[in-house]
Amino acid sequence: MAKPRVERAPKFDPTKIDYEKIGKYIGKYDVTDAKGNYLHWDKLKWRVPKAEAIDIWSAVKFKRYMQMKPLALLGSTDEVFTYCIPHSVDSKLHRIVKLAGGSVAAIAGSKAPESLQSKFLVSSLIMEEAISSAQLEGASTTREVAKKMLEEERAPLDEDERMILNNYLLLKHAELTRDEPLTLDLILEFHRIATQGTTENNVVPGEFRESDDIYVSDSEEEIAYQPPPFKDLPERLNLLCKFANEDHSGDNGCEFLHPVIKAIILHFMIGYEHPFRDGNGRTARALFYWYMLKCDYDLFRYVSISKLLKDDPKGYGLSYLYTEKDQNDLTYFIDFQAEIILKAFEELQTYLESRSNEFQQVVKLLETTKYNLTLNFIQKDLIKKGAKEPGRIFTAKEVASSYDVSKNTARTHLNALCELKLFMNTKDGRKTLYLSPSDLIARLTKKNGSNRTSKIEKIPS
Repeated sequence: MAKPRVERAPKFDPTKIDYEKIGKYIGKYDVTDAKGNYLHWDKLKWRVPKAEAIDIWSAVKFKRYMQMKPLALLGSTDEVFTYCIPHSVDSKLHRIVKLAGGSVAAIAGSKAPESLQSKFLVSSLIMEEAISSAQLEGASTTREVAKKMLEEERAPLDEDERMILNNYLLLKHAELTRDEPLTLDLILEFHRIATQGTTENNVVPGEFRESDDIYVSDSEEEIAYQPPPFKDLPERLNLLCKFANEDHSGDNGCEFLHPVIKAIILHFMIGYEHPFRDGNGRTARALFYWYMLKCDYDLFRYVSISKLLKDDPKGYGLSYLYTEKDQNDLTYFIDFQAEIILKAFEELQTYLESRSNEFQQVVKLLETTKYNLTLNFIQKDLIKKGAKEPGRIFTAKEVASSYDVSKNTARTHLNALCELKLFMNTKDGRKTLYLSPSDLIARLTKKNGSNRTSKIEKIPS
């Protein structure tokens, strides 16, 4: 993904401050602008008088320096990474924590048992994130085709679909390993899952790059960023693992680092180190989710950041470059990612409300029929899907995947709908297919429910 061109910010040296030159600007300019924007030199220089730009920048940097917190992480030139938390970022963190502490059931407004609903939503939304993450990296498969592939658990047909399946398995693995410490082996395992069966940039799944011919280009195809030398990767990534595993709870006198900020930093550092020939972005985003789940921010299983990053690739690229081109100031990336997370929660709420409204429409319809007390949540949701898409074919495998239940349980739900003559079934070889009839709504509302046939002709193989 090509990144925009960015001018490197003038270097700020706290030991060489000319207070006489910047004094008159310190009271006028702050860490952010009046709207809370944490401006890089590349933007600030156009918003102030040209002749005073350098002195104004020095005044802003001085105020930022007074709030800076150093990290035990080094850039490629051995300059430490730092960050600060201006009021605008602090406000975003507060809202994120408030949202992340909420209940999915409350947001969705569904009457489904919370445990069952959570399983269903986790499966569905992990699919959304897996698809968006692959599309962010260039996969061209449509969302509808990709979702159906994951639901039916069919084998991918090409490398784009393989990338999506890999991402889905990667996010599942991130949740599975949430209680493990970060190690080089775990990072390599994340990457192996992310890139298995792909060939982009001659990637070797589960292995660090062994050359320095990898770089990030800008919009004019020139080198925008050159990652650290490959020979330094083991040492640098071990340092990152140490940082990830260190206690930053603030308890017993240790330093406090907000978990959301720490997860964002881990995301950034994989992109910065660029340890692999391909798949760095997917591995970085999986590591972000891994750490959020490790810190018991369970609601992050439901949010998709990749969709929003895909919608704003320029902002995503700039947030990396602003940090790299301003003395490793991570605040730019933290601020951008915090905004993305908030938008992801907004999208989650819209999505849940939509799904809940669709479900409640079916529930309302069923309340007037004899099936109201007969059907459970999964069966009602299958009817909702069938009513929305007459003629849709379901399989036990797809239903098991969508609702995170066993195939036998899925088959039981589908057979029950056939016995009630709401669905029809047929054989395709050894596989049983279940279809939603075009007159499903009529069948639901028919008083005697005496529809005769629940079988249709065999589909030719």
